[in-house]
Amino acid sequence: MIERYTLPEIGRIWSEEHKFRIWLEIEILACEAQAQLGRIPAAAVQEIRKKARFDVKRIQQIEGQTHHDVIAFLTNVAEYVGEASRYIHYGMTSSDVLDTALAVQMKQAGELIQQKLEQLIGVVKQQARAHRHTLMVGRTHGVHAEPITLGLKLAVWYAELQRHYQRLEAAIQRIAVGKISGAVGTYDHLEPFVETYVCRKLGLQPAPISTQILQRDRHAEYVAVLAQMGATLEKMAVEIRHLQRTEVLEVEEPFRRGQKGSSAMPHKRNPILSERITGLARLLRGNLVAALENVALWHERDISHSSVERVILPDTTIAVYYMLEKMGQIIRDMVVHPDQMKSNLEKSRGLIFSQAILLHLIDKGLTREEAYRLVQRNALRVWEKKTDFLSEIKKDPEITAHLSAEDIDRICSWQKRLKHMDIIFERLGIG
Repeated sequence: MIERYTLPEIGRIWSEEHKFRIWLEIEILACEAQAQLGRIPAAAVQEIRKKARFDVKRIQQIEGQTHHDVIAFLTNVAEYVGEASRYIHYGMTSSDVLDTALAVQMKQAGELIQQKLEQLIGVVKQQARAHRHTLMVGRTHGVHAEPITLGLKLAVWYAELQRHYQRLEAAIQRIAVGKISGAVGTYDHLEPFVETYVCRKLGLQPAPISTQILQRDRHAEYVAVLAQMGATLEKMAVEIRHLQRTEVLEVEEPFRRGQKGSSAMPHKRNPILSERITGLARLLRGNLVAALENVALWHERDISHSSVERVILPDTTIAVYYMLEKMGQIIRDMVVHPDQMKSNLEKSRGLIFSQAILLHLIDKGLTREEAYRLVQRNALRVWEKKTDFLSEIKKDPEITAHLSAEDIDRICSWQKRLKHMDIIFERLGIG
């Protein structure tokens, strides 16, 4: 991921320095396990632990000749360790190091994302509570439907983000698996104890079974969860973009002091963060396709997945982390315009009460078809002549035969429509 979208704490997880540090720890832990089994001298392990080092530039220099990153790494480490280096990587294959280290990195990145997601959930919850009774119009197909509150809209996001937290927790658990089982996963030159020992020290579970690699359904699930999360963040971003349109202007992204909206038009206040989140969500979906393609490899292993993962795993985790950070800023500091919400509610000239009138006519004994015909007839007149819905139905003798003017005024009350809002919030634990 380019630096523009890379926050330092998650960028460090995918640095070459951090990756090689994990590789080195895996190799040393494997030596410790071998020593406990009596396969290598304990003194050699002590010497390896004391002397083992690496230099990123030197590894890259060696890899330029060997065209093999693990061999280049081992060669560089051996330059520091000396004679005892012959015990390093004993009985292991490259993927024992690569896949186990990758699991550590994915677990670490996932836990950082989990923390950032938890922060966003808290911000959304706080704003949902604050705007529980901030009245606005609900829209379906982009058209005015019935009254809702801004708090309800935020509460929907809150519940969805909680589901993502649960999915991510499961995905981290599923990816936190290592393998030290040798060339095709048969432990021919290793004891399973080595795998168990290394994984336990790294905070991983040993894979119940593997080939030369961990199976890539695990990685695809992990990317799928992050892509799903990105889709929700995009949904939130698209909603904010719509609500910030000049014709709507109910909610705006924060606009910072000194910020500029357009190089040509000084008046512009554009939803640039929401649009950025929308764009990055597209990358996540593309990365998911690549992750799914990686599941089907030849026989016990090929490396067609390797080049893909070097891009999509860092990029996906870094992008999601950035998106969560930016969405948190948007929700925490968003500008809400309740007066504009009220003005927009009134633009449909009372049509949002059509269902309430429909249901009360049914209660009075009309069939649904007959009640619908009467209400729609008046609603169409409002659309066409730009009149007022309540005035029209009060003039319709077929309606007033069943509902008085007082009944109509009582039915078409704003607050009466939101009487169950507290129940919804209590169900979500927003309280």
